[in-house]
Order: sequence, then C-alpha cells, then structure tokens
Amino acid sequence: MSAAPAERPHSEWPLIDLANEIVDRRPGYRVEIIGGQILVSPPADGNHAEALTDLMVPFLTVGLHGPESRVVQAVGIWLPDGREDYAIPDLSLVDADFRDHLVQNNCYDPVAFRLVLEVTSSNHQTDLRTKATAYANAKVPVYVIVDRRHNRLHVLTDPVQDEYATHRVHAAGELVTLPESVGAKVTLDVEAVLAAARRKPESE
Repeated sequence: MSAAPAERPHSEWPLIDLANEIVDRRPGYRVEIIGGQILVSPPADGNHAEALTDLMVPFLTVGLHGPESRVVQAVGIWLPDGREDYAIPDLSLVDADFRDHLVQNNCYDPVAFRLVLEVTSSNHQTDLRTKATAYANAKVPVYVIVDRRHNRLHVLTDPVQDEYATHRVHAAGELVTLPESVGAKVTLDVEAVLAAARRKPESE
C-alpha cells in the first residue's frame, strides 16, 4: 500500500501514541512506524483488496490456514528497528499460535511470521525498499511484493541483517513456487496475480 510520512510535532508523547491518534482521526487508514517515522496509507482500492483475496487461495488450497499456521490480513508485526517500530503487512502467513506472541499495540513478535506480502500502491518504494529493510531486520523468512507499477512479482528470501540475500523478480507467464519454509508447496501464477491487482480507471 502507499504510505506518506507524517511529521512528528513537538510533543512529549511517545511516537506510538501519535500514531494511534492518527488511527482514531482517520478510520480506514493504515498507520505504521518504520525507522522511527510514522507512515500513513489511505484505504486500499478495490483491485488491491481483490488481489489479496486471490492471493490467499493458493495458501488455503494447500492447507496452510489450519492447525499449524494461519493466513491473515493486516496483522501487525513488531519490528526490532526501533523502540516503537511496527508494520502492518497486507497479508501474512503466521504460526497458528501467533496470538501467544503479542508484544504490544496489537502487534506480534516476528518469530511467528513465516511470510509477509505487500501489494504496492502509489508509493511503491515504501514496499520495495523501506519495508524490505524492515522485514529483513525482523528476520521474516519470505517477503513477497506484488509490484503493480511495473507488473512484476518480487520474492525475497534469506534475510541477512538489513537486506534479503536472494531477490528474484518474476513476470507474467511464470509460475513461482515459494520456499518450503512456508510449510507447504505454494505455487503462484504470476499472470493471474498481476491481473487481479492491476489498477483500472475509476469509470470501469
């Protein structure tokens, strides 16, 4: 999703309190703190939401939404980058006991996350760079990005410090099998994913 940074006013409030105040004032917006900066994303468009539903299907089909793991949308992950940092991935594959790993502010320890996925919006650099660094630091094993701007699917694996050692880019026509670390054989049809996520004019 797209995200715009919010300036921090002169205040003694913890940054997380300011983020929660924005949530209260702008229902439907996604508010995250990454690298000590508040990021505010507007509500997703219809194609963004539809793509997430389509992306859930391969995980559900192979049984990953069951007793061992769960497929969830917009669940917060607590980040080790800063004292108050957290992100809210569009889609996550988590261990079934993820609720036992609650840290604070409805966010969970990254140890419970097997995969995170983002569908880009207008500010795609947030997902491609800022969040890639954050998720690598959090040691999330697999990060998938549906890049709607360039019509590509990115699969990042093998987190090392603040980056992923492996970054593969896939185009329409390819079938991509995710690493076995997710818990089952998951294959994504890149063309179908990109078609579902593609932006359409408002008049359509």
